[in-house]
Amino acid sequence: MSNSHSSVGAGDDARPLIAFLGDSLTAGFDWGAWLPDARVVNFAVNGATTDDVLQRFGDVVDTHPDEIVLMAGTNDFGQRSSVEHVVRNIQLMMVELRRELPGVRMLVQSIPPRQQEFAARIREANIHLRQFCATVKAQYLDLWPALAAGSTELNPDFSTDGLHLNDAGYQAWLAELHPALERLVEAPPMTRPLQVIRQSG
Repeated sequence: MSNSHSSVGAGDDARPLIAFLGDSLTAGFDWGAWLPDARVVNFAVNGATTDDVLQRFGDVVDTHPDEIVLMAGTNDFGQRSSVEHVVRNIQLMMVELRRELPGVRMLVQSIPPRQQEFAARIREANIHLRQFCATVKAQYLDLWPALAAGSTELNPDFSTDGLHLNDAGYQAWLAELHPALERLVEAPPMTRPLQVIRQSG
C-alpha cells in the first residue's frame, strides 16, 4: 500500500510513468506491484477531498507523467458538499492538467458508489463528468456497473463499511481498470493545447 514517490525512477528506465490521484480508495492499493511494466507514483491521500487533490497539482506536474489516473469526490459528498462544487473542482483538475501537461494521457474514473443515501448526487455528478471529459480529451471509466448493487449503493460484498473496498472490491475495480489503461495507452497523446483551454486561460 505504497503512498510514496519511491517508485518513480529516472535513468534508463523506459517504462511509462503513471500518476494516480485521489483519496483513500486509490491510496490503499499498491499500484506499482499491480503494474510492473510501468513506473508508478501515487499522489492519493487518505481522506482527501477534491480541494485537497487540487492542492497537490504542483507535485503531479513536476513528475511529468505519461498517464494520469484520477478518482475523486466521494469524501466531498461525505462532507455534504454540493454536486456543483464537486463537478466544478474535478473539471478544474482536468483543465489544469491539460493546460500544464498538454501531451498527457488522462483517465478519469467515475465517483464510485457508496451508501445509498449518496447515490442520487454521485450519479448526477458522474453524468456531468462523463460529458466534460471529451472537452479536454480525457477518457472516462464508469465503475458503477462493476461496483454497485442495484444501481444505488456499493455492493456489500465489496466493502465492510459501505465506502472502502475489500479485496473483492479491488478485484472488481481492477477488472475494469486494466482494459481502460490498455485503451489509454493506445490513444494518441495531445500535441497542442486545446482551443477551449486557451480561451479560459
